[in-house]
Amino acid sequence: MITKSTFKDKKVIVTGHTGFKGSWLSLWLLSLGAKVVGISDVIPTNPSNFEVLDIAKDITDIRLDIRDADALKKVILKEKPDFLFHLAAQPLVRLSYKDPLLTYTSNVIGTANVLEALREYDKPCSVVMITSDKAYDNVEWVWGYRENDALGGSDPYSASKGAAELVIKSYIKSFFKGKDSNIKIGVARAGNVIGGGDWALDRIVPDAVTAWSRGETVQLRNPNATRPWQHVLEPLGGYLNLAMTLVSDDRVQGEAFNFGPPAENNHSVIELVKEMSLYWDKVKYEDISESYVGPHEAGLLKLNCDKALVYLQWKAVLGFKETVQFTAEWYKTYYTNSIEILKTTIAQIQQYQDIAKIRGLEWAQ
Repeated sequence: MITKSTFKDKKVIVTGHTGFKGSWLSLWLLSLGAKVVGISDVIPTNPSNFEVLDIAKDITDIRLDIRDADALKKVILKEKPDFLFHLAAQPLVRLSYKDPLLTYTSNVIGTANVLEALREYDKPCSVVMITSDKAYDNVEWVWGYRENDALGGSDPYSASKGAAELVIKSYIKSFFKGKDSNIKIGVARAGNVIGGGDWALDRIVPDAVTAWSRGETVQLRNPNATRPWQHVLEPLGGYLNLAMTLVSDDRVQGEAFNFGPPAENNHSVIELVKEMSLYWDKVKYEDISESYVGPHEAGLLKLNCDKALVYLQWKAVLGFKETVQFTAEWYKTYYTNSIEILKTTIAQIQQYQDIAKIRGLEWAQ
């Protein structure tokens, strides 16, 4: 069970801490009393959630490319983490078409470099390797993918995540196998994540709020595409829970877990935009799907998260409308009263934990 004391005074490395999910995770860990060490090569967006929340002042902020194996190993061995969350990656499907080599080296070699550094680490450490729901070989069937379904992916990003999973599996079986390993590793695959502070390119929520804040029209490339939308705090709660469970339950060593919303949270892009528009004035959007020419984007993707419920007592707690409300209210605060954004973010983390507790999640007690 995760309690408020689980991470207190523990050294926690977060790779990719300057990114969208990494910055939220770093702030949540700080609120739990952890000593956070962040490893990232750059601040990936402008604006940046990491900079908006001014997280750097409260952590050890290290600039490092995870493809630099020697430098990465030195940091990990020096910092001696109790927990490590590996989020650093090239995270965008469309960019993977433009720069596949960057995608493969960051997502596959970078992952291998983290695991290789841990081979020389002699302290107990719980490690959560975050990949993606796009690691599955998505044939767009109507039921959710389970953790033992085939991995793959036709685009470079999805293929890189599938390949990273093979690297992780081989390291676990070759070097971190069994109860006696001091390195405990779990793999996390999350569905489509939204939430305040995401300004990545070619993602529907950042595209929409950026356009609307300027009085512009957001263009919808694939309005009927359906995704398992979930707030960023949902999978992060799963990652935290998995990290703690690795300490005490040998059954989860080397196992992969899906973290996604219930089936009723699967909604189309146009449904998401319409729900977001309830919180904004002068909303404009345009369907350009008939004229749009670009790389393939999947139309349907679902996850089955029963395994996380059974082994981790984890499930998503926010409904679709609550997910959108959390997200929209964060951006409204940022664009109207940005001085309050850190306060709003911390309040949302606490509100999420309170909701999880009320709805019976054991880790939130």
